[in-house]
Amino acid sequence: MQPLIRAVESKLAVLPVPVTLRLPGGRMIGPPRSKVTLGFSRWSSVAAFAAGKIGSIGEGFVENRVQIEGHMRDVFAVAVGLLPGSPVASNTSWWPALLRRARSLAAHSLERDAEQIQFHYDVSDDFYTLWLDPRRVYSCAYYREPDMTLAQAQEAKLDHICRKLKLNANDRFLDIGAGWGGLLMWAAEHYGVDATGITLSKNQQTYVQRLINERGLQNRVRIHLRDYREMDVSVQFDKIASIGMFEHVGHAYLGAYFSRIHQLLVPGGLVLNHGITAGGLDAGQLGSGMGDFIEKYIFPGGELLHVSHILRETAAAGLEMVDTENLRPHYARTLWAWSDALEANLDAALQVLGQTANASRAERVLRAYRLYLAGSAMSFEQAWVSLHQMLSAKPTTTGGFDMPKGAQSTYPFNREYMYPKD
Repeated sequence: MQPLIRAVESKLAVLPVPVTLRLPGGRMIGPPRSKVTLGFSRWSSVAAFAAGKIGSIGEGFVENRVQIEGHMRDVFAVAVGLLPGSPVASNTSWWPALLRRARSLAAHSLERDAEQIQFHYDVSDDFYTLWLDPRRVYSCAYYREPDMTLAQAQEAKLDHICRKLKLNANDRFLDIGAGWGGLLMWAAEHYGVDATGITLSKNQQTYVQRLINERGLQNRVRIHLRDYREMDVSVQFDKIASIGMFEHVGHAYLGAYFSRIHQLLVPGGLVLNHGITAGGLDAGQLGSGMGDFIEKYIFPGGELLHVSHILRETAAAGLEMVDTENLRPHYARTLWAWSDALEANLDAALQVLGQTANASRAERVLRAYRLYLAGSAMSFEQAWVSLHQMLSAKPTTTGGFDMPKGAQSTYPFNREYMYPKD
């Protein structure tokens, strides 16, 4: 074991944060008083540390083979220091691409997508309440002002989307993947739209329906438990939003997804896609085992693509991209806010999770989410993943959009309309 211990000691010497290790058998190495302490019950986990296999260490933590003590911000500063190189996958050969497509096809049937969404979102509504904002907006916030709270930044994001879409009273508005109804309610109550939302989460549908009833919006807002592929294309919408959705569609189905949006959108209408994109050009998950960890414990079936791939599929479906915005640093800040809130409520979170699962399962879920939130924040900070809002139009040549001439949609081809001067 001495060569392995020497390799570990070499790693410890160059890490950005002091780390103490507790080896199998109880021996301690590293500074005596460190910001981060890692305890290992197996030598295989020690070897994973020496090799920078972050995903393996994370799995060990979830399964209680690795103990982690310290603030999550410090823990993931250590994680960055452990990596042997960039975890952004880059493999352009045909065989891995073919395998990814085959897996994507298998992973995104109607039944599998419903199961995968419920795996993540139906853990416990009360669990998410502990660390999300009061509107339960589970996507990147928009810190329009640097001193905004998370709740303020989420409202700013909802309004930013509504402004981009040029929502007007009585617009027929569709929210694909409506979550807990934050955007649906904001659009209905602040912009007067006729709003329809769809979700695959039974918990979310029940929650949103309760909001609709409590606020007396039954005549203008509805929420359906429905897959986008099951939408009736004879019913069209003036504006469509899809927030945090296309990551779950799967590479193999993106063409069908954007084609269905094209069918559901009126000529001249606008659609805003807001979602996580890959930092690397090549389709694939994060390396060093991090992608495997997320697939196993958090988002089974999730697939990330570079923004250029998303825009290619958008164009292939007949939609014209008119505005794209990168909000990557905003998501890093959002995720750290979620992580800090969860870390401040660990006992309450364990109690809530224990109401729907046995003690062992509840502890595993909590440990997985602690790593997921902080690790995702780190990934956005490092630009391994990104977040884009892509506004597109369904062009029409029937006229009626002459500001500017040739617009072919309701988009004015400038950004001044979003925030007009007083």
